[in-house]
Amino acid sequence: MAKRPSSTLTWLFDLDNTLHDASHAIFPAINVNMNRYMAQVLGRDGLPDDAAAVDAARLAYWRRYGATLLGMVKHHQVRAEEFLRAAHRFDDLTQMIRAERGLARLLRRLPGTKILLTNAPRAYSHAVLRHLGLHRHFVRHIPIEAMYVHRTLRPKPSKPLLRKILARERIAARRCVLVEDTIGTLKAAKALGLRTAWITRYLGDSVNFPAGGVASARMRLTRRPAYVDVKVKSIGGLARHLRRLVA
Repeated sequence: MAKRPSSTLTWLFDLDNTLHDASHAIFPAINVNMNRYMAQVLGRDGLPDDAAAVDAARLAYWRRYGATLLGMVKHHQVRAEEFLRAAHRFDDLTQMIRAERGLARLLRRLPGTKILLTNAPRAYSHAVLRHLGLHRHFVRHIPIEAMYVHRTLRPKPSKPLLRKILARERIAARRCVLVEDTIGTLKAAKALGLRTAWITRYLGDSVNFPAGGVASARMRLTRRPAYVDVKVKSIGGLARHLRRLVA
């Protein structure tokens, strides 16, 4: 692979709650699917499998490992592909997708190369991109199935994963912008020298925060952490901050 010119800007875009509103219908459906699957596994392992216990386990694994999937793999020996398939079953995905208008036009206003970097599985993320008409704007698609480091699954916010991507794509960290809704991933990226952009539009009803709960998370939406270079409501706000992101 040819080395990218040092002047080229590379954008790493998250998908859920960044390019579209996953909190509206998709995340609630995924949570129901996860809980149903987890109840079966916990019951099989002789653990409490009532609704409260399953919900607590799902959130605890998410907060501890950055992805519920990792907790299920580590503590219950489930197969990652089986968990992902069970969690992402939808009656009609296209009817559940909501996003701001003109996303393709907004992405075109951002100079440089764009890569999709999502903890979602490949089939689901491809389907969302195609429905939104955005697949042509990304030169690369890195789903969770491709997030192995030394044969171990390391989804975001894994620093080893981010280092591997920078090395494999031959991207200079200072010329790379991570666009995310998840503050833990932004913090990890900033520690490696990447520029960071926080999208907050779809976080009102999300549990996409460290321990502290949704109420405290909503209060913190008004603050910009030191590891966030740009805080914007949506993708449409990024172009106004290009100078800050490329300086």
